[in-house]
Amino acid sequence: MIGGSTDEVPVGLPRNYLRPCLLLLLAEGTSHGYELLDQVSALGYDRVDPGGLYRCLRAMDEEGLVHSRWEPSTSGPARRTYELTAEGREWLHVVAGSLAEVARSLSTYSRRYQALAEQHDLVR
Repeated sequence: MIGGSTDEVPVGLPRNYLRPCLLLLLAEGTSHGYELLDQVSALGYDRVDPGGLYRCLRAMDEEGLVHSRWEPSTSGPARRTYELTAEGREWLHVVAGSLAEVARSLSTYSRRYQALAEQHDLVR
């Protein structure tokens, strides 16, 4: 790459990808923030800012996409537990369709690049 490394290429997960990830995880079952922080890495996040995750959960709670409540803990302080609402489930279906379209576009791009790279012997 001329003038820089590939580490500087600004390509990554879609903007606001954390929100659909959290909704998907909550559709799988009620959870608390620490569990979600741990589970979101399986959906492509290498590092998640805990503050950002909790701000996202709080915003979704205010928007009615999730419902939170304090739950007592036998081994420490009470924990806030999150569950998906009906509105959150509807939003999840809409964003899943949108992400599927993004995945199709990326697949097309990847196939075309691979064909070009093979044609010009660019495969690394």
